[in-house]
Amino acid sequence: MRIDGGLPSVLAQVPAAAGALERQGYDGAWCGEVNHDPFLPLVLAAEHTSRIEIGTCIAVAFARNPMSVAQLGWDLQSYSGGRFVLGLGSQVRPHIEKRFGMPWGKPVSQMREFILALRTIWESWRDGTPLRFEGEYYTHTLMTPMFVPEPHPHGDPRIFGAAVGAAMTRMCGEVADGVHTHAFTTRRYLQEATLPALLDGVTRAGRDRGDIQVCCPAFVATGRGDAEVEAAADAMRQRIAFYGSTPAYRAVLDLHGWGDLQPELRALSLRGEWAAMGGLVDDEILDAFVVVAPLDTLADRVRDRFEGVVDRVMLTLPPATPAETAGAVLEAVRAPGAARSS
Repeated sequence: MRIDGGLPSVLAQVPAAAGALERQGYDGAWCGEVNHDPFLPLVLAAEHTSRIEIGTCIAVAFARNPMSVAQLGWDLQSYSGGRFVLGLGSQVRPHIEKRFGMPWGKPVSQMREFILALRTIWESWRDGTPLRFEGEYYTHTLMTPMFVPEPHPHGDPRIFGAAVGAAMTRMCGEVADGVHTHAFTTRRYLQEATLPALLDGVTRAGRDRGDIQVCCPAFVATGRGDAEVEAAADAMRQRIAFYGSTPAYRAVLDLHGWGDLQPELRALSLRGEWAAMGGLVDDEILDAFVVVAPLDTLADRVRDRFEGVVDRVMLTLPPATPAETAGAVLEAVRAPGAARSS
């Protein structure tokens, strides 16, 4: 497995954080879109690293249009020397309509069209072919020389799509280079829902499994001793409860027979009873979603959870973890029997 880390979205913090991830041995660094733009930090990350891949995990596609994203992707791919990965997600309808003020369509078909439009725009810039893309949601048919960016030798950015449900996952298998699964997932859901849908899409498109990477952010509760691990686990109960209250993620709970928990969590969230929500996440549910282990055995538990199921895992360690300890954990995740963390 490749191992990725997370980048802060506060610009002043990015140079040091990106450099630290590279020194610790991470393979990639992702920046998500929450309360800051996800692309600006990647410029700084590219400037202050030389080896690791950088990417969005994720940028909200439907808050933008393919042409503006194509420009961002082209420039970041050029500036990073070919290390940029464009991760795109649909978000959910209320955010698209009420926060971003954009129209909501059929998300799977719209995301497919968004990805295909990006590839068409990049092909036009790269090969000088006329720009001709006409779809249900996006039309791009005008590209004069003045608006063509300078060429670069690094190829097109890879595109990863975010997916939870079968239809979006299948679409990623057909047209994307990778899939970002949601952190609110379990090994069983990956094996029984995500991978079959992905492979269905891969087969439909006449592709091979090796043509696409499966990426999964890991929920981790760890520390140097029992007290730190327990505190981290309690915090994770709240996080699992938050995601579990979202109707879009109920399918993961349903697979395990926990579907009735979703409306209960939803009702508590609507009343603002956030503390009570975490109390509904028992040890069985916590263990299914979260890797709970002290640092000295964390690598074994991460492999147990993800090995053979995903191609790359996003592993976030506590901020106070010494660099040598973090490096040892990463080494042990990659190679069973390697040195463990101290």
